Amino acid sequence: MKKTLLAMSVALAGLSFTANVSANEEVVWTCSESKQFKTAGTTEKIRIVWESKSYDLDRQTSLPGSLRYKNTNSGHDLVVLGNKAMLFNIKAGIRLADFCQTAEMKSGKLPYLFAGAEPFVPN
Repeated sequence: MKKTLLAMSVALAGLSFTANVSANEEVVWTCSESKQFKTAGTTEKIRIVWESKSYDLDRQTSLPGSLRYKNTNSGHDLVVLGNKAMLFNIKAGIRLADFCQTAEMKSGKLPYLFAGAEPFVPN
């Protein structure tokens, strides 16, 4: 019983690490082809810095186990899975960055955006 409680406490402590990112703290995402962007915000609204420009993205309905953020004016569309993220420009019809991860994701943790989030479930 004590071992089970200790194991659960350790697991919860590890998961809570991803929830410690504040809404204003920028998180760096590194991607394939040496691309990079930064995000800050909450599970409902984020600000992304891509190529020295900032864009506000709102959370959208997504498949279970994923999060999606869009800015329909700029066309930026960020899809976040458990192990990677992809950044698109849906206006231009191109993928801007692929296989993007935070430092925490590289060590096997979920992206901070999943902390406390219930991914949307389609109807």
